[in-house]
Amino acid sequence: MIINEKNIREENVLSVAKQMVLAARTAPKGKGVDIQEIIIITGNEIKQLSERMILIAEETGMNFFIRDAENILESTAIVVIGTRNKNQGLNCGYCGFSSCVEKDKYPTVPCAINTTDVGISIGSAVAMAADLRVDNRVMFSIGLAAKQLHFVSGCFSVFGIPLSASSKNPF
Repeated sequence: MIINEKNIREENVLSVAKQMVLAARTAPKGKGVDIQEIIIITGNEIKQLSERMILIAEETGMNFFIRDAENILESTAIVVIGTRNKNQGLNCGYCGFSSCVEKDKYPTVPCAINTTDVGISIGSAVAMAADLRVDNRVMFSIGLAAKQLHFVSGCFSVFGIPLSASSKNPF
C-alpha cells in the first residue's frame, strides 16, 4: 500500500486539533475551577467565521481583521478556547478592584484568574501544535467573531488558533 501525504493531511491536522483540545483541557486552572469552552471549527463554519471577521473590520476599522479573515480560509481547522467570567473569591486585586465583591459590580470586567487560565490553556494547545509541527497562530480576531456567532456560549475571553499543514505558513 502507498499512502500519499496529500490524502491524509486533513485527517492529520484534525488529529492535532483534537490533541490540542486535550492539552488545553488538562492545563492547570486557578483553584482547579474549569470554566472553559473549547471547540474545533472546520469546513463551512470557517467561511462563516471569515465573513464575520470582515464585517467586524468594516464596523470597527480594525483592518487586520480582514488579513486574518483571508488567512483562516487557508486553515484546515481552528481551535477556539474561551473562558467564562467567574468570580474566584480570592480578593487578589489583579482585576483592579479591592475585592471580588467590588469587581462583581462591574460584570464586564474579567476576573484576572479566568483570563490567566485561558492564556495557560492557549499556551498548552499551541505547544502541542508546535511539537507536532503544525502551523498555527493565536488570533483574538477569531475569538471575537466566534463570540458574535455564538460558537461558544457564555464565554468572556475567547481566542482562536487556526491550523495549517502546508509548505508555507499562511498565518
